[in-house]
Amino acid sequence: METPARRPLATRDSRWAQRLAAALARSAVTPNQISLISIVFAGAGAYALAQASPLALLLAAVCVQLRLLCNLLDGMVAIEGGKQSAVGALYNEFPDRIADSLLLVALGCAALMPWLGWLAALLAAFTAYVRATGGALGLAQDFRGPMAKPQRMAVLTVACVIGAAELYWSGTRYALVIAALVIAAGSAVTCATRTLAIARALRERA
Repeated sequence: METPARRPLATRDSRWAQRLAAALARSAVTPNQISLISIVFAGAGAYALAQASPLALLLAAVCVQLRLLCNLLDGMVAIEGGKQSAVGALYNEFPDRIADSLLLVALGCAALMPWLGWLAALLAAFTAYVRATGGALGLAQDFRGPMAKPQRMAVLTVACVIGAAELYWSGTRYALVIAALVIAAGSAVTCATRTLAIARALRERA
């Protein structure tokens, strides 16, 4: 089967990631199961975000990173570990969209601006739609930012940590609001940059 497009990640070359992926490849765990587990971590993180207490925000930050770890390992186990499946491409994409939406909608709720969370989730999903459209048109899938998934989750993680301290000391939620705004605006810019790159590539190919 054809190898799916992969996001370039420096952590994929790290020794700890390769060892962990190799251990999982030798086990009975499948890449698709790892992808589904990422939704569990995202759901737990979203629940913790919605509670919006200092401890819950720290827990949310941990869950976001565990979600990203699953996203890293599922592809490594599938490709480097030789455990690809016929439906692997679906499991590679759909859980990501669910996880993103859960976390970003919850971020909006935690920031007391639910509409902003929904907007960020919509724009994040659209970045993936634009990328996939390029692939459907026969182009290399474009993972450029400035607010691709790794950047979105980095902003969210930092906001959770800073937001926990802010909530503890002052009871305010400015870090969460700023994070939601940055993710939404950055995702909109990412949609534009990817769309322009697709249009440029199509003109060059014509």
